[in-house]
Amino acid sequence: QVQLVESGGGLVQAGGSLRLSCAASGRTSSTYAMGWFRQAPGKEREFVAAISWSGGSTYFADSVSGRFTISRDNAKNTLYLQMNSLKPEDTAVYYCAARYTVRQYYMGLTSSDYAYWGQGTQVTVSS
Repeated sequence: QVQLVESGGGLVQAGGSLRLSCAASGRTSSTYAMGWFRQAPGKEREFVAAISWSGGSTYFADSVSGRFTISRDNAKNTLYLQMNSLKPEDTAVYYCAARYTVRQYYMGLTSSDYAYWGQGTQVTVSS
């Protein structure tokens, strides 16, 4: 079992930046692929970014590619999402997710790929 807690959300103007963090606790000695998802009001949860447990592979949704960066510090058991050039359409609750894997370069790209979820952090981008 692993527990995930997101932080770093808030209100920012369009064009601004935020960095989200996701702290993992519990069985963190295992290897986990991790990802970020988001859900806007009235919409389904959507994939944002994923990273392998080694950090050697990353993948982004087209809507955030070139603006967002995903990274992790396994020594600190923390996942990050650096969000630059934010747009009003980025407004959503952002969730981090984790999935145990033995595959060094595995990345989950859908919600069903992940077993563990955080509670989410609100990001609001004003125009």
